[in-house]
Amino acid sequence: MAAGRTLIFIGTYAPASDDSIFVYELGAKGKLKPLSAVSGVANPSFLALHPDGKRLYAVEEVGQFQGKPTGAVTAFNLDRKSGGLSLLNSESSVGSVPCHVSVDRAGRYAFAANYGSGGVCMLPLDKGGRLGKATDYSQHEGKGVDPRRQEGPHAHCIVIAPDNRFALSADLGLDKVYSYRLDPEHGKMPLNSPPWVRFRSGAGPRHIAFHPNGRFVYVICEMGNTITAFAWHAASGELRELQTVRTLPDDFTGNSTTAEIVVSANGRFVYGSNRGHDSIALFRVDERTGRLRPLGFQPTLGKTPRNFAPDPSGQFLLVANQDSDNIVTFRADPESGALLPTGHEVKVPKPVCIRALVV
Repeated sequence: MAAGRTLIFIGTYAPASDDSIFVYELGAKGKLKPLSAVSGVANPSFLALHPDGKRLYAVEEVGQFQGKPTGAVTAFNLDRKSGGLSLLNSESSVGSVPCHVSVDRAGRYAFAANYGSGGVCMLPLDKGGRLGKATDYSQHEGKGVDPRRQEGPHAHCIVIAPDNRFALSADLGLDKVYSYRLDPEHGKMPLNSPPWVRFRSGAGPRHIAFHPNGRFVYVICEMGNTITAFAWHAASGELRELQTVRTLPDDFTGNSTTAEIVVSANGRFVYGSNRGHDSIALFRVDERTGRLRPLGFQPTLGKTPRNFAPDPSGQFLLVANQDSDNIVTFRADPESGALLPTGHEVKVPKPVCIRALVV
């Protein structure tokens, strides 16, 4: 196979006995061709790629791992020619029900957010990409105003800053985004000062995206159906709130929660997914101020858009509709931000996360 192909990796909710991570090749017109699938991992709901493009990491979103009340992070080696994945190893995520994994930009550590227990961990990676036991763990403490969704901490993501000096973690249960300083030499991630920013009670911050210019951060709030824009001070790891916008139409009265947030590679647009309204909300970015202007909504042609991701070229946006078991490809207009259906989709059981890689 020729170089310059784009591989698409899809994590799902599936038992270890079934195929649960799927690999496709993305064609020039947005069509997806199946390449491989792996079983043996339970609920590999969220994925992350190593910066060298040769390894893939998945959380196992479970409450028990090797007889202990934790989840796991699992590493795979990637055959870049065939798209095949082979197991390297798994390690405990220290907490339970991990729902998000990321890898630092130097490829030295993986990080996981544990939704069930409400904490985040840092796991070293050796030169072959294998995971070591966690070198640090931070347990979030407290509760929010919603007795059903916020009875305790629920860490929903951990995202690495562009300069690799800080990590941000959104906690849905506490209405906070935590800021951690990264100490790769000692394998530690102490809390920054100030240690967090607080959101409106009941907002439920979920996922975080940095603007490519490194000056702004966007946080999508699951329960509040909002996106909050922040100015990011890279030297200190501090966030300063700029604006909060709604992700749903003003006349919408049904039940809906947000899920994923993405900033376009050209920095002009922010996209957020609505589960219930089953749409992607589009916003134009003022690249001087970081503020957002609503542009409208694109139906996702499926139910419950859990996650979506652009391909590395920025031409396409792929949407994982969890409850209709389909991945839909849209063409992304670089000038208007509009998402245009390509007519291509594939069936994947309970898709949760999409990652893309050029090989």
